[in-house]
Amino acid sequence: MKKDAKIRILIADDHYIVRIGLVALVSTEPDMEVVAEAADGAQALELFAKCNPDLALIDLSMPVKSGIETTIEIRKRFPAAAVLILTAYDGDEDIYRALQAGAQGYVLKSSSGEKLIPALRSVAAGQRWIPKDVASRLASRSSFEQLTPREVQVLQELAKGLANKEIADTLNITEHTTKDHLKSILSKLRVADRTEAVTAALQRGIIHL
Repeated sequence: MKKDAKIRILIADDHYIVRIGLVALVSTEPDMEVVAEAADGAQALELFAKCNPDLALIDLSMPVKSGIETTIEIRKRFPAAAVLILTAYDGDEDIYRALQAGAQGYVLKSSSGEKLIPALRSVAAGQRWIPKDVASRLASRSSFEQLTPREVQVLQELAKGLANKEIADTLNITEHTTKDHLKSILSKLRVADRTEAVTAALQRGIIHL
């Protein structure tokens, strides 16, 4: 990027009002311009390839392709791409997955516009942007034992309110195996019952409804 050139930004968010608010905010900065707007992950990918922006500002929760899938795909096709996640999700698992996907920064929608602008500049300049609140949540993740992919599947069915027998039938496992998974889930999440397990998993971003 040339010294006097503007930072060219793609904004991807499925909420129209949020998107126009972000466009308006970015447009007030003399060194930035929005070159593309996407309402879903697939559109974000298509527009990224077409416009080749300096930075993609991506929401995690989007239709067609999630923010995680979109980030993985962008980084795979354009390894030098800069991606900043802007989301309402503050769970340690969400943050971990986004950074693993290749995002260089993570900003919560609850933070103010003044905090977003420096984040955009930093990530566009090739730096990482992990605010203190995000970093502390990410650090808390390492104190928990990680769930296996099968345990996450059991949790997802649990969140639908299914009984052990129904979970077993859905996942094609025995009821005894389901009970073993549940026991392990409660222990790893450090909770006492099924309801607490679902609540903790939703708060941490391990599962989404």
